[in-house]
Amino acid sequence: MSEIFLGLAGNGEKQFLNLGRANRHGLIAGATGTGKTVTLQGLAESFSARGVPVFVADVKGDLSGIAMAGSPTFKNADKLEARAKELGMDDYAYSDNPAIFWDLYGEQGHPIRTTISEMGPLLLARLLDLNETQEGVLQIVFRHADDHGLLLLDLGDLQAMLAWCAENSKELSAKYGNITKASVGTIQRQLLSFESQGADRFFGEPALEIDDFLKTDEQGRGYINVLAADKLMRSPKLYATFLLWLLAELFESLPEVGDPEKPKLVFFFDEAHLLFDDAPKALQDKVEQVVRLIRSKGVGVYFVTQNPIDIPEEVAGQLGNRVQHALRAFTPRDQRAIRAAAETFRINPELDVETAITELKVGEALVSTLLEDGAPSIVQRTLIKPPCSRLGPVTEKERAIVQSVSPVAGKYDTAVDRESAEEVLAQKAADAAATAEEVEEKGRDEVEKRPRKSTSIWGKALKRAVGAATGSGASIAASTITGRKSRANPMKTAATSGLGSLATDLAGPLAGRFVRNLIGGLMR
Repeated sequence: MSEIFLGLAGNGEKQFLNLGRANRHGLIAGATGTGKTVTLQGLAESFSARGVPVFVADVKGDLSGIAMAGSPTFKNADKLEARAKELGMDDYAYSDNPAIFWDLYGEQGHPIRTTISEMGPLLLARLLDLNETQEGVLQIVFRHADDHGLLLLDLGDLQAMLAWCAENSKELSAKYGNITKASVGTIQRQLLSFESQGADRFFGEPALEIDDFLKTDEQGRGYINVLAADKLMRSPKLYATFLLWLLAELFESLPEVGDPEKPKLVFFFDEAHLLFDDAPKALQDKVEQVVRLIRSKGVGVYFVTQNPIDIPEEVAGQLGNRVQHALRAFTPRDQRAIRAAAETFRINPELDVETAITELKVGEALVSTLLEDGAPSIVQRTLIKPPCSRLGPVTEKERAIVQSVSPVAGKYDTAVDRESAEEVLAQKAADAAATAEEVEEKGRDEVEKRPRKSTSIWGKALKRAVGAATGSGASIAASTITGRKSRANPMKTAATSGLGSLATDLAGPLAGRFVRNLIGGLMR
């Protein structure tokens, strides 16, 4: 099928989402309790059934139930079955969906990690609330690390680089621009605060491979990647920055496909207003640019928010598929939102859209999607179809079972700490101290005759590869003891780590700057 059934309009007309236009992005909006999450769940199920992988943030903790089949004995089952009968869904049956659970903190799913280098100074600066001067210092730190092939993998590496730059600020200022110890100190304090929120677990290795979000199961169904975000929402800036980074990674990693028959991935961005709250205009412009460009990579981005005016006009203009649940006119801002929402739809002469928005019942919405020719359909008041999976969270036991059969089980669960900037700088300091003592004892001429203490870049690459293999081997050994089989390949991980390190060592500025990905490039 080339369409996804959404629901039944009041005039008896079935409403569909065209799969070939699903990468033209969308909006699911409505006040709290009007059915947005259930609509999202039903859409995610349908995309998965058509072989389209999905990424969704579970901000309330109840979307994890998408991995389990619904049941006649569960709460609200009678309402779901009644709705399916009302819509003429004769084939309605409870079913589960292939799912992978993820968690930045590694508590309710596989850890998601990236490196400091891949995040880049621009997103980090926003994350740390740095001013322009402090952001400039951070740029210099990254540039110096690139120029000297120093890997910035985790927060420890960045703290070590900041400390080193503060100690050598005079020489660095002459080459790169002014560095003050006060600015470095501010960045270090912000990093400590950031680390206390648990963000240190987000930075490190093994870093996420985007292809792991694009998997299908043996039946051809797309995996639904569920990010546990209930705890993450306490750090809304980290949540928004992570999702923005993820969009940029997707854009950089995926090839151009134009308008495919169906999306390669659908990305649901819940609590979307967090991306734009307090964001500078320059960043909003870049978000709009990323959203516009990522369509050609076959990725559909669906913003989920309470109020449609939370989305800037430049971004909202890119959202062709719209499901608008009820809004309440309690305040002047609410009234403006209702008018704005009504004006975005293609006019239906038989429907007073502005009035209908305030009268919609739970599970009812105004729907307009892109037709085959790219034109928006006439807005219709629609009863939304019920999902087939569970409404509500999984239990801890169910979560553990889903984790045990995950296609990435064992791949990310154990952190790997290979040699990077922190270790290199510590070794340099130790070598310098030892050399100074040696010069004092033997004299400069004698010391210069011996081989240098620092390892060559080839030696470093081999050492890192062995270290990575050891780390992965330890992961498999631990899995064997607990009885859980690991699908990680330690030698492959080792080779990847070794070659990645070597590329950074040899290419230096080029490799380091390339992995800044799209956001860094656009925001310069």
